[in-house]
Amino acid sequence: MSIYETVTIAPVGKHTSTIVFFHGLGESGNNWSDIFSTLRKPNTKIICPSASKKPLTLNKGFAIPAWFDITSLDENAPENESDILRAVDNVHALLDEELARTKLPPKKLLLAGFSQGGALALYSALTYHRPLAGILILSSWIPLHKTFPEAATNNTKIPIFQCHGMEDPVIPYNLGTRTSEILKEFTTKSQFTGYEGLLHRVNQKELEDIKSFIHKTLT
Repeated sequence: MSIYETVTIAPVGKHTSTIVFFHGLGESGNNWSDIFSTLRKPNTKIICPSASKKPLTLNKGFAIPAWFDITSLDENAPENESDILRAVDNVHALLDEELARTKLPPKKLLLAGFSQGGALALYSALTYHRPLAGILILSSWIPLHKTFPEAATNNTKIPIFQCHGMEDPVIPYNLGTRTSEILKEFTTKSQFTGYEGLLHRVNQKELEDIKSFIHKTLT
């Protein structure tokens, strides 16, 4: 059983693919499940895990829903590698469980996330032992970036779609572009799109682009 509580939107008709989406700091799976149910194909199942509360260094030690501890959002700040890798192991276990239960080919599973959830989805996908359909990250970054490209053991040739608001006050736009540069060094199908005037959230244009990516990737 997964260690995370999940919000699941069942597919309509025969189940042919799954999207696993990880929320941002302080959120829950409920924040995103309804959004993705409008973006999916009918035969796609949506799984939105919810992080448990944990003391966050960035938040002066106050506990909020988080996938792993963060000390700072500066690119060169120290990172809690053991906490990140523990979260990644949990994601891998969740994916293994979904694939074993449904008997879906791993190529029909898309990993996605917003902000810290996007960072977790990205690292988890690039270190997962099975070939996935694609990776979708919104307003996010690549964690433990100095360990790449060596850390990327798989899924470097699958579609990666990275979206970022140009006016994001939480995860700065230049952190998004830097992540895009790092990804292009060792992945072959990564795409970065910036959205003018967008803060740390999504807008209609981004949602349309996400829907297009989902429908193209989960054929």
